[in-house]
Amino acid sequence: MIVRVRAPEGMLRVEVGVDDTLARLLERLAQTMNAPAADAILLTRDAAGRELLAEFDRSLAALGLKHGDMLFARVAPSARPSEEPGAARPGAGGDAPPAQDPVDAALERDDGLIRRGRDATMCKHGANGMCEYCAPIEPYDAAYLADKGIKHMSFHAHLRKTLAAHKIRGDISGALPANVPPPLDEPDYRVRASCGGGHAPWPEAICSKCQPPAVMLQRQPFRMVDNVKFASPDVVDRLVAFWRATRCQRFGLLYGRYDRSPDVPLGIKAVVEAIYEPAQAWEPDGVRVDLESDAFAREAARADAAAAACGMRPVGMIFTDLTPAADAGKVLFRRHADSYFLTSLECRLAAHMQLRHPSPCRWARGGRFASKFVTCCVSGNSDGDVEVSAWQVSASAMAMVAADLVVPSNAPAKMCVQEAAGARYVPDVFYRYTNEYNLPVTANAKPAFPVEYLLVNLTHGFPLAAAGAFASPAPFPIENREHAQQPQTLAALKRHIEGAGPERLAGLLADFHLLVYLLGLDILAPPEIDAAARVVREPAAAVDAARELLESGGWQTLLLMLRESSDGDLGAPAGGDAGAAGAAGAAPAATSWACRHCTYENSPAHDSCEMCALPRDG
Repeated sequence: MIVRVRAPEGMLRVEVGVDDTLARLLERLAQTMNAPAADAILLTRDAAGRELLAEFDRSLAALGLKHGDMLFARVAPSARPSEEPGAARPGAGGDAPPAQDPVDAALERDDGLIRRGRDATMCKHGANGMCEYCAPIEPYDAAYLADKGIKHMSFHAHLRKTLAAHKIRGDISGALPANVPPPLDEPDYRVRASCGGGHAPWPEAICSKCQPPAVMLQRQPFRMVDNVKFASPDVVDRLVAFWRATRCQRFGLLYGRYDRSPDVPLGIKAVVEAIYEPAQAWEPDGVRVDLESDAFAREAARADAAAAACGMRPVGMIFTDLTPAADAGKVLFRRHADSYFLTSLECRLAAHMQLRHPSPCRWARGGRFASKFVTCCVSGNSDGDVEVSAWQVSASAMAMVAADLVVPSNAPAKMCVQEAAGARYVPDVFYRYTNEYNLPVTANAKPAFPVEYLLVNLTHGFPLAAAGAFASPAPFPIENREHAQQPQTLAALKRHIEGAGPERLAGLLADFHLLVYLLGLDILAPPEIDAAARVVREPAAAVDAARELLESGGWQTLLLMLRESSDGDLGAPAGGDAGAAGAAGAAPAATSWACRHCTYENSPAHDSCEMCALPRDG
């Protein structure tokens, strides 16, 4: 007889005998489903997985199976081979789940319900009663989200909506139910490497089992992070100060933590405490950063280590796109609905960085799902003022970049679809829009499509009272600003910390850039770096931590080296005091200059006018 089996690989038809055992059927399935063993396959009578067939020694006839019956099969997550070396897979039941972010663990313990008070108009019951007008509602309730103007539900609300199909509600912090497969699965548009279809591997051959599905671009209904909160306005002001002094753009990495957002049901916010500026080539119209270089990797690792010592982590990136307007003190309004919000190049960069920082999730088949890494852009608004906007790209955008399906175009608002070549397989890509007759139309995305289909917008804000972890009264110079005459040197460090007692040193150490610089000197031992970071982690014990650092051997060695060396030996900056520049809030000594021929305001980095090309002193 033939038993039909619906599996992730498609519909399978297995020919077996009536007297064959269930173990024999599973052996036949293991060959087709690329399972490591027959007992790794979970076989059920229904799609929900509630009636598991596990009596391996009984015959198919004894189990009540007949010719043409339909069964449902999947490989147990704990037995599924990893797609990437070292990739974690969540298990069922007692298997150890992947290490999730603390904010995810806290949100899983929440039932997620939105409590509502008694409606004086609609509720006809007493104070202790409850009806449909005042009963708690789910965090993904469409009417509630529309009423509050929430365009994208939070990720954990999306997770609860997905789990509701499996009748799982409330506290989900326990072990994954044994009969429920991980409900989340990241999109993957790459050709499946291990097909098991009996043909040569791609690119020699391909079949429906290893062929990726068609891509239907649409707005992602959820977002991994709902809000970006800058702990202090100074965090962004010091980045913008570089543009004000040089008229050139700047790029930085955001460091902070993830926390609960009270504005969105089961929401998450990224709290930004500091910005690290890696080595970069800066120009008036953009920046160039080599993300694949060893130098960038070393810088990022050093900044990550300093952030981890302070109980923080990388949460995103930020860049400026500012152009001065004709009105003094104003900037051009370039990013809006009629032009673009993020360019195709910036979208691809955001996807690349999100792929580098995946979000661990025990409810996903691969042990991770999308990313919490955010992208912030500092540009002009409709009033000509400097404003921050926050974005992410969708999980589909990450999958398309991972599969090398898209490439930026010379039109900022358009993303191009790659052509199939060599080992690159490009499936069909479609997107849907509303035409002039207000009717939905499905269009082929080749050769290009609007980047809005890849974007997820986030809200952002600043606190009413600055309460950042890094609130040094005398900021240390920011890294990689030598060309703006703000170098980080040992001479600047000497003037910065010279004669500092425990109380003053505690204030000076509350500076992310100083901590990264001290870490890069390789003079302080790990316990001494931890003491310096404890000033930020434990503000109540900051003075005691600074006193412990002052008495340590590594700090005494550093002070001795600075005391016995002259400023020339320590690399003192020419033509300015770096410590004074840092204390003045990173106000650079370099100033812009006006062309004597056309009056254009030029960056100090250029010796000839950017407008008329005539020399500065000509």
